[in-house]
Formats: sequence, structure tokens, C-alpha cells
Amino acid sequence: MTDQTGLDELTLDDSPASDFLGFELLLEDADRELLSRVRAFMTREVEPVINDYWTRAAFPHELVPGLAKLGIAGLAYDGPGCPARGALVDGLVNMEMSRTDPSMGTFLGVHGGLAMGSIQLCGSDEQRERWLPAMARMELIGAFGLTEPDVGSAISAGLATSATRDGDDWILNGAKKWIGNAAFADLVIIWARDTDDGQVKGFVVEKGTDGMEFHKQEDKIALRVVQNAEIHLSDVRVPETNRLQKADSFRATADVLRVTRMSVAWAATGTARGAFEHALRYTKAREQFGRPIASFQMVQDLLVKMLSNVTAATAMNVRASQLQEAGLLRDEHASLCKAHSTVRMRETVGWAREVLGGNGILLEHHVGRFVADAEALYSYEGTREMNTLIVGRAITGESAFV
Repeated sequence: MTDQTGLDELTLDDSPASDFLGFELLLEDADRELLSRVRAFMTREVEPVINDYWTRAAFPHELVPGLAKLGIAGLAYDGPGCPARGALVDGLVNMEMSRTDPSMGTFLGVHGGLAMGSIQLCGSDEQRERWLPAMARMELIGAFGLTEPDVGSAISAGLATSATRDGDDWILNGAKKWIGNAAFADLVIIWARDTDDGQVKGFVVEKGTDGMEFHKQEDKIALRVVQNAEIHLSDVRVPETNRLQKADSFRATADVLRVTRMSVAWAATGTARGAFEHALRYTKAREQFGRPIASFQMVQDLLVKMLSNVTAATAMNVRASQLQEAGLLRDEHASLCKAHSTVRMRETVGWAREVLGGNGILLEHHVGRFVADAEALYSYEGTREMNTLIVGRAITGESAFV
């Protein structure tokens, strides 16, 4: 009988130091090869230049063709032109990208997760055929417009952007904020409330549509490479053919967010993993009192704590991704993963900076960038508090939401 875990062919020595229990060995050969190619691209192409882009709050557009060749956009989806590799491979790739740079992981998560996911899960067959292949090739870049200037966690009840039917068109009015990729996106998924029935509906608004204006958000201290923008919609006319045909309530939005919340859990784990690896590397090279600081007991204590966090978060996310592939993932599963992974990430990047001492705040050692970027991952796709209440409601049967 063949060992389906892959452990009969490989050893734990084939895994990176941060994959202490060899979770990558769960993948089939072709998927491990894909993960290896992503790791090589991020290490060779992204890591040498990303600090400069982070400092300038700019996006490395010249790297997109290389990302496109990897074939990782919409990785988990089986829609037209999509790779259909499954949730576990998608999660590990997301973690791998964030292990080098959380901003690039977020870029792919917004494009391949939120935007492509909205079309895959909520679009008609014709709409999936129209947009997904080009998005999978990254010829069209997507964004996801849900959050608004005056409402965050209460968006399900307080969404103010309106959509009014006018013959074969819809008229959109309102504003969005914190929309990743929006500063340069070709397609923006806009969620708006139908003025007729009060239900939330989704619309694919194409770049250059009259009445849609973008204002890049400046002076961020986290995920500075991600090009967030405020979107202002003034009598934006969208044809009925661009309305996502299977999105007739906020439940459709929640279906997308459940899946992509797992992506943020994976990204947070990748962020922690990257900080740990840079800290481990530093402790082996840095000498004090005539010996590498990796030989000091208190340093080893912090390294093991970091590795424990990374390993525990990875294990939880692996199991949730397996449930996702089986169609068993529930809101509370994704929420537990997101809350746990981001809390452990915040703890881990702090310990990594501590291990580096003063050098921890210098970009040249990378850890400072992870410390800053962790703050954004901690908050978006549901705060720790909101995700905790989702899990709390599931296990007690009592809602503690205000």
C-alpha cells in the first residue's frame, strides 16, 4: 500500500527549518514542485528588492509577469482557466509568499482570492468564462470593494453604497476604503445595497468606467507595498451583465470571506515564519562574547517559542484547509484560524525583533518590515474580537454581538 502522506519517499530533512513537522510532505510531487518554484521566485526576485519598494510605498509591477508564469492566481478554484490545485496547496503557497513579503502575499490574496473568488462563487457561467481566464493569467488584475469609510465590522448591516436599477443598467453611488490593488486594478468587485429590495449585490466594475474615481491611501505604516485606495462612486453606470448573477444577499459576500479568511490565516503564519527564519539566521551569524548568540539559553528559548507558534498555526490551518476541500469548512473554523494565527504572528514577530536587538528595527534585516506588516494582517478580514465572537457563538449557542 502506498503511503498517501508522501513520508515514504522524503524525510524531514527535505523541509525548511520552519516546517519542523514536515507539513509540506503532505503534498503530491507536482504540488511540492510548485511550492518550490514559488519559494525560488520569492527568494531570488522579490526579497532582494522588496525593502526598497516598501520604503517608497510602491508596487513592483515588473514582477507580475514572473508571478503570472507560476500559475498561482485563483489556485484553489476550478473555474475556467484556473489551476484547481485545492485549498491546501493554495494556503501553503500563500504562506510561502508571505514568508518573504506579506504585501505580495496580500496582493495575490486580493486578486486571486477575493476578486476571482467573487466571480467564481457568485458569477454565472458566462461571467466566469468572460473574466477568470484572463485573471488567472494576470492579464486583468482584480480588487474587492466592500469596506466603507464609516463602517468596518458592522458592514453587513451598515453597507451604505447603493445600487439602483435603471432599465438594463444599475447606477452605483457611494464610497469604499482600504481597497487593496484598487490603485491599479482592471476590475473592481463593488458590493452595494439594492435600493429596491434592500439586499446586497455584487458588481464587476471595469477600469475607466465613468464616475468611479480612485485616491491612493498614503502614509501607511504596514503593508506599504499594497496599493490601497479609496473609491468614490458617483452615478456609476454598470450593465446588468456585470452584476454577479448569484449574489443576491450579504450571504454571498460572507461565502467569499469565509474562504479568504483562511488565506489571511495562512498569510499571518507565513509572516511569522519569515520573521522566525530571519531571526534564526541572524543568531547563527551574530557573535557576542566570542560565540554566536544562537548558543545562548535565552535566545534559544525565544527561537523555540517562535517555532512553536509557527508549527501550531500551520497545523490548525492545514486541518481547516482539508475541511475546506471536503466542503466542510464553516465560518467558525475560518474565524478560529484567523484569530489564532494572527495572535501568534504578532507574538512571534515581536520575539524576532527582540532577538535582533537594535538591529531588529533596520530594514536590511527584514524583521522590522514583518513587525510593521503584522499590524495590518492582525486587523483585516475580521478583527480578533469579531472572529472570537463568531467562534464563541458557535460553541455556546449564544450571540454576544452588540
